[in-house]
Amino acid sequence: MQLSILIPAYQEEATIAELLARVAAVDTESLGFEKQIVVCDDGSTDRTAALAAEVAAKDPRITLVRHEQNQGKGAAIRTALAAATGEYCLVQDADLEYEVTDYPALLQEVKKGARVVYGSRFMANPRPTGMRMANFFANRMLTVTANLLYGLAISDEATCFKLFETRLLRELELQCTGFEFCPEVTAKLGRKKIPIAEVPISYTARAIAEGKKVRWTDGVEAMWVLMKHRLSKAP
Repeated sequence: MQLSILIPAYQEEATIAELLARVAAVDTESLGFEKQIVVCDDGSTDRTAALAAEVAAKDPRITLVRHEQNQGKGAAIRTALAAATGEYCLVQDADLEYEVTDYPALLQEVKKGARVVYGSRFMANPRPTGMRMANFFANRMLTVTANLLYGLAISDEATCFKLFETRLLRELELQCTGFEFCPEVTAKLGRKKIPIAEVPISYTARAIAEGKKVRWTDGVEAMWVLMKHRLSKAP
């Protein structure tokens, strides 16, 4: 089987080369998953695309696609998904907040039959390293809301590490452009009553000064997206 790792990247020149090296090096092959790495540069004006291209030129497993203008994280994930060839796909941010060494734990759930696996930042560490109090409460509120609205029992709705059966993710017909990818995909899975497996993962938050892009307004939008899809009459 093949795992397509989808990496939306915007203004990440400080981390993109190191992140790609880590992703390329992590052992998924011993679990039966060859890697395809798809980077979507979302209109970066720094050296993100150039650095990713340099790494891709040396590794045929890496595909680089680009947006001429910044469209948002959700749009970049959708563009990367269109280029995915693997039976499964995993979303990976272009920073270093998440540990690629957690991939095998997610893939083990796939081998057990899971179609969707979330890596939870809260299962092993109730207060993730470096997470600001405001972000902590926003994450908890979004997770509780998702569970109440859709009958779920997850602990981390907004985690980056989301692994899907590729066919299923495409069937969800995502419309997201920004950070609302997480609530949209969770809501649509909940409406379809698709089980979400979870595994504990490591996480070290970065600060806004280090390039963190999520703002409080994204939390408000995420809440609205969760409610909107619950009220929607669409199948």
